[in-house]
Amino acid sequence: MAASVSELLREIAELDEPLVELHSLKTAVNTVPLNALREVATGLRFGVLFNLLETDDREQIDVCVDILERLLQALEPIYLAQTYKLELQKGLQHSDDHVKVLALTQIGRIAESIDAVVLVLGSLELLKEMIHCIGGERISVANEAIKSLSRIAQNKAGLDALFTTSTLQDLKDVMGINDVVRYRVYELVLGIAVMSPASLEYCVNGSFITRLLGELAGDDVLIRATAIEMLTTLTQSQHGRLYLAQQGIIDRISNMIIGANSDPFSSFYLPNLVKFFGNLAMVDSPQQICERYPAFIEKVFEMIKGHEQTMIGVGLDTIGMLGSCLEGKQVLNKTGTAFQDVLRRLGSISCNASTDLRIRCLETIACLHSLPTDQQTEDLLGMTESWFHALHNHPMETFRSLSMQPFPEIHIGALKVFTAIAGQPWGQRLMISTPGFVEYIVDRTTEADKSSKDAKFALVKALVNTKTIAEIFGNQHYLQLRAYLQEGPYFVKAVATVAVEGGE
Repeated sequence: MAASVSELLREIAELDEPLVELHSLKTAVNTVPLNALREVATGLRFGVLFNLLETDDREQIDVCVDILERLLQALEPIYLAQTYKLELQKGLQHSDDHVKVLALTQIGRIAESIDAVVLVLGSLELLKEMIHCIGGERISVANEAIKSLSRIAQNKAGLDALFTTSTLQDLKDVMGINDVVRYRVYELVLGIAVMSPASLEYCVNGSFITRLLGELAGDDVLIRATAIEMLTTLTQSQHGRLYLAQQGIIDRISNMIIGANSDPFSSFYLPNLVKFFGNLAMVDSPQQICERYPAFIEKVFEMIKGHEQTMIGVGLDTIGMLGSCLEGKQVLNKTGTAFQDVLRRLGSISCNASTDLRIRCLETIACLHSLPTDQQTEDLLGMTESWFHALHNHPMETFRSLSMQPFPEIHIGALKVFTAIAGQPWGQRLMISTPGFVEYIVDRTTEADKSSKDAKFALVKALVNTKTIAEIFGNQHYLQLRAYLQEGPYFVKAVATVAVEGGE
């Protein structure tokens, strides 16, 4: 089959209308294993395929792109750069977006090779064409350009090439196309900035970060919201967080939360302010962030207790994120009665809100109540138990009712709550004291689809894997659960049938 690839290429080179043969070649290259194709591809010339891209025939272009994608993938990056750099650069100028994506993807492969990327860095025209692709209409082309340029910027030589005077101006020119393209460039720059302190310095010296910070004070609330979302990227690296703190940006965003109450348009950007601090807290320290910026946690509580659906959702997600780690749980618990009010609100939302909010609320409740065995001190177990009882007057009965509802996501959400408390002795005691609950757990007929079966199995597994289950549930129930676990999530009990011969 490898031989047929070279034969078809030779045949195609001699034809004026090679569409049939191109389809045959496509089948051939996809049939040959990549390792075998690599041996034959290195000795072939694909110039005819690149030439056939110069047509208005969309089908021919698509087939050639599919073939080239496979053949070029078989080449080593350095050979690809040495042999087809000019063809790839020409592909960036093609009118068809599929050709541009092909070229950008292969340049991205070259950029991942230290030896090969040097050949790309020596071509400023190629870099300029890649930058211009960010300004294209198709998001698929822009995303691939951002991805490939980010790979080029992974070393100092790449940074020098990308932030030289000429290419730097190209980036700034592209930013002027429109708001959408400007924020694509910000996405590229911030992705580079988080790579290392040196990368951040290049981005700062290029004035991109300063320009983005200036957009926080703009009159367009949607632009402001997007700028905050972009800055959240910097929180993912330690040097990025240090820069934001040193520049007073974190204090500035905290003040924006405080001032949101007097801004009638704050609903457009407030969710992103909260997400910024939520991400910052999780990658830094929930305790330090919440204590230093109390307006953040106060606003989150306020959002959950409000009536605006979008705000409630963001508040739920943020509390769930904070409550997923021990330090976050302790921070929430320190707020005392304020968090008790939030818990009662969570209980209400889980039963009476829209389906989407109920699902997110159940996920949050599960995060809040999960407590790994190595964290189960007497105080922490007492904390999660008190939280559970604060949700509803009769929490077990309420969540049992939710788990019986016909909506799969609600049903699974309730099972996740049970799974969260299943590893804690107080949770097991509640389960065994709830009439019919153990029978419900081992009843496979209550789960109709794969996701529900998986959720029920996770609950059983959480119970069986604890040291206290046999003592609290009793040996008979423990053996039932262990048998369920051994049978797996999709076990179906065989039912014997007897065929009776004869008629009336």
